[in-house]
Amino acid sequence: MNHPTTGPAQGHHRATYREVLAEPRFRLLFSTRTVAVTAGSLRITTFSVLVFSATGSPLLSALAFGIGFLPQLFGSLLLGSLADRLPPRALIAGGYALEGAAALLLALVRMPIAASLAVMALVALATPVFGGASSRLVAQWLEGDAYVLGRSLNNIASSGAQLSGLALGGAAVAVLGPHRALAVSAALYLGCALAVRVRLPRLDPGGSGSAPGGARDGGGAVRASLHGAGLLLRGQTVRRLMLAQWLPPAFVAGAEGLIVAYAGERRFAPGWYALLMGCLPVGMLVGDLLVGRLLRPPVRERLVVPLTALTGLPLAGFAAEPGVGVSSCLLLLCGFGFAYGLGLQRPFLAALPREGQGQAFGLLGSGSMTLQGVGPVCFGSAAAAVGTGGAIALAGGAAALTAGWMLTWHAPASPAVADRVRDLENTTHP
Repeated sequence: MNHPTTGPAQGHHRATYREVLAEPRFRLLFSTRTVAVTAGSLRITTFSVLVFSATGSPLLSALAFGIGFLPQLFGSLLLGSLADRLPPRALIAGGYALEGAAALLLALVRMPIAASLAVMALVALATPVFGGASSRLVAQWLEGDAYVLGRSLNNIASSGAQLSGLALGGAAVAVLGPHRALAVSAALYLGCALAVRVRLPRLDPGGSGSAPGGARDGGGAVRASLHGAGLLLRGQTVRRLMLAQWLPPAFVAGAEGLIVAYAGERRFAPGWYALLMGCLPVGMLVGDLLVGRLLRPPVRERLVVPLTALTGLPLAGFAAEPGVGVSSCLLLLCGFGFAYGLGLQRPFLAALPREGQGQAFGLLGSGSMTLQGVGPVCFGSAAAAVGTGGAIALAGGAAALTAGWMLTWHAPASPAVADRVRDLENTTHP
C-alpha cells in the first residue's frame, strides 16, 4: 500500500509551520494535547508532593512521579489494537475524561497511598490507546514534510508545556494546596475532553483496515493487541526505527535523573539544579525549531546519526565534573541533538502498515516513556560506583553508541535514512 510520505512529489518539499497549523483538525488535536501535557505535569508534580507530605518517603514520592509512565508499555501490548478498532473521537475524548476523572478523584477522596498509586497506574495503562488514536489521525491528515513538522510542533509544545506545568505545579501547590491543584488539573483535562467531543468530526475506526494481522477478526482486544505488537516488532525496519527513538531518550533520562544529585555533590548554590534541568527542554525546543524550519527533508534524514551522537557526546564531558556554566552548555547541546527524531519520522511512517498505525504509535510512545522510567534507575545505580559525573558520562556514552549502531544499518551509498528504509522494505516485504 502506498503512503503519502513516499511519493516523489513529497520527497524534497519543505513544509512550513503555517501550513501545518492551517489544518483545523490538527490544530484542535495540537492545542488540546498541549493543554493536556500541562495538566499532566501539574498532576504528576502535585501528586508527588501530596504523597511525600503524607508519608515523608522519598521512595514513594519518586514512585508517585513515575507511576504514570511505567505501566504504559503493558497497556500498549495488551490494549494497543483498540487505537485502530474504536472510533477515534470517542477514544481521545474518553481518554482525556479518564485522566480528568482520576485527578478529580485524587483531589476529592482521601484514599490510602496504595490505592492512589493504583488509580494512576490504571489510567497509565489506557494512555497508549488514546495517544495512538490521536497520532494516527495526524498521520492521516498531514502528508509528507507537513507530517514531520506536525510532529515537531508537538515536540516543541510538549517541552514548553512540561516546563509550564512544572512551574504551575509549584505555584499552584503553594497557593492552593495539593488537593485544589489536582482539581485544577482535572478541570484542564475535562476541558480538553469537551473540546474534542464537540469539535472533532465523527470518524470511522481504523479507516479502511484493522490492526496488523487481522486484529478485527482475531478475537478479543488483548489477543489482537499482542498479535499486532508481535508483528510490528518482528519487522526489522520498524523494530530498528523504534529502538532508535527509544534508546537515546532513555539514556539521557538516566543522566537527567542525576542532575539534582550532581548539583548537590558539586555544592552549587541552591536553585542552580533547576536551571540545569531546564537546559535540556530548552535545547530540545531550539533544535526542533531550527532543524524543522530551516533544513529540507533529505538533509534532516542525513543528519540523523550526527544529531543522535550529539545527544550523548556532550554528556561525556561530565566525567570532568564541570561547573554550572559548562554543565549548562553541555545540557543545551544534548537537548539540541534530540532534533534527530525529525529525520526518522517519514521513514518510520513509511515502514508502518496503514491499518496498524494507531497501535504502532501507541507502542512507540509507551515504550519510550517506560524506558525513560527505567533509565534513571539504571544509571542511578551506576552512580554509587563511579559517582554522579561518571554515571552521567556513561549515559552519554551509551547514547553515542546508539548512533554508532545506526551506522551499521545505513548503506554508505544511501546516506538518507529514508532511502535506506525503503531499501530494507523492498527486501523484507517483496
